[in-house]
Amino acid sequence: MSRALIGVATATILLASLTACSTGADGGGGKLDPAKSPLTTYFDAIYGGYDEDTFAAEQVLIEEKVAACMSDEGFEYIPVDQTQYQSSGSANEWKPDDEEWVAQYGWGYVNSPGMEAANEPDANTFVDPNQDYVTGLSETEQAAFYETLYGPSPSEEELAEDGSYEYNWEDGGCYGAAQHEVQGDNAWDDEKNKPLIEKMNKLYEDTQKDPRMVEANAKWASCMADAGYADYESPQDAQEKFSNEINAVYESAPEGVQPDDPKLKELGAREIEIALADLACAKETDIRQLALKVQFDLEEQFIKDNKAELDALLADAEQSK
Repeated sequence: MSRALIGVATATILLASLTACSTGADGGGGKLDPAKSPLTTYFDAIYGGYDEDTFAAEQVLIEEKVAACMSDEGFEYIPVDQTQYQSSGSANEWKPDDEEWVAQYGWGYVNSPGMEAANEPDANTFVDPNQDYVTGLSETEQAAFYETLYGPSPSEEELAEDGSYEYNWEDGGCYGAAQHEVQGDNAWDDEKNKPLIEKMNKLYEDTQKDPRMVEANAKWASCMADAGYADYESPQDAQEKFSNEINAVYESAPEGVQPDDPKLKELGAREIEIALADLACAKETDIRQLALKVQFDLEEQFIKDNKAELDALLADAEQSK
């Protein structure tokens, strides 16, 4: 994306300082901050940080370029306000470590901050200023309009078994071209970087296999069993199983599930009960800080073991801007 970037030399110095000093269990006198993990800090150096104001500014520029592209192709197009769904950060703040928040939302699966407003009649209704124009086009012209805007639909050969396909901005119509011009290439999507990404994914899988986490999960599970929830082996296991229950509800109702559906309400109430027990046991065992400690340790070692590849990824990201 189009960000202010720190130079490769500066980032290398940053990494040297990260890997030279080991992070203590309390992060040097205080609680560990997941937003400041070694790899997070590294990729902040690549992307230069990101916030809603940056997002909004980029969307305005993208829409202007889309409008120019569509005009060149013979269509009318009014830039769309893509920030219509954005709401105040305070209203959507997540506080999974706050008992009062958890007592209201649980883990945030069935209900979450901002969802109440989103479910109100006419709330967050998306307004497309191009709707009247498109409606006035013939069926053939409408098809041409959307293909010019978003690119052609992928063929059956391009679709994977799960219905997904590998996106290429060059096939993404005016939107693809505009987004690429504003945001640049994504180093994460580069084929040569995929082995590194796969190793990073495995890194987080290894976190749960760490002996420290195995012991902590056992203590957490014992605490949960004492609270009446003996079916969960770890916090991740609890959330995964609950998520599967929610998915089953939605999959059983292809026409959609309404917010006031009795099954959903029952799940929401049970979610809060389990999440509160999870939070209490997490505090009793300090498992969340331990998980961060293990993550930080693994990330530091990952940087040492893969520094050349990470530096190359950083250089690619900088060169693509």
